[in-house]
Amino acid sequence: MSVSNQPGGEPAAQLGLVDTVRDEEAERQASREAADTVMKAFGGVRGMVDMTLPGLVFIVTYNITHQVPAAAWAALGLSALFVVARLLKRETVQHAFSGVFGVAIGAWISMKTGKAENFYLPGLLWNVGYCVGLAVSALVRWPLIGIMLGPVTGEMFTWRKQNPGRLAAYTKATWAWVLIMGIKPVILFPLYFTHNVNLLGWLKVALGIPPLLLAMYVTWQILLKAPPPIKAQLDDEPAPEHSAGEPPADR
Repeated sequence: MSVSNQPGGEPAAQLGLVDTVRDEEAERQASREAADTVMKAFGGVRGMVDMTLPGLVFIVTYNITHQVPAAAWAALGLSALFVVARLLKRETVQHAFSGVFGVAIGAWISMKTGKAENFYLPGLLWNVGYCVGLAVSALVRWPLIGIMLGPVTGEMFTWRKQNPGRLAAYTKATWAWVLIMGIKPVILFPLYFTHNVNLLGWLKVALGIPPLLLAMYVTWQILLKAPPPIKAQLDDEPAPEHSAGEPPADR
């Protein structure tokens, strides 16, 4: 006998269909929310500006003054202003401090050697090291993108054992970052050895935000199609409530 011929069968079937649709929509919404954390994890637009503008100030000041110390101090001063502005607004200073640290090393090396191109050397080495780290993390099945996004999405490291679909997605996204972010050192390192400071500086600025945005967009697209995250259960979280007469849920 078909479900529609049973008493109450058709409404029950329709209710089950509605529940299935709701569950699928909830999963899609969870995937969208998880994908939307990509920009947040990397500091958003403000974080990208904090990382890019000091390099622009350096090359502009150097072209005006032709003095490495003046250009280096101008870039370092701008980075410090970014940190102060975030502190005054009580915003996170993680990305701003990272920018100051990188600019400070580049400024010190360039002033110590008297070579303007050395201002960009730490950033280039960081890009190479970052790409190598991403590749190694993907090979050992601890993709760096998952490590970075896990705490933001609330899943922590549940994707490692409990959610193979997200492990695969994070691995794929990590390899995408290797390919996209690897463009910068491939283009810029040869220029560094030509000592063409102007071309190196302007290309470094030009290649600052676009590859980062592309990598974020690709990651976002990958996570949209990935299974929703499984929230990590903290030890001090209360057990779910249950109705009277029902046994408590297994832990």
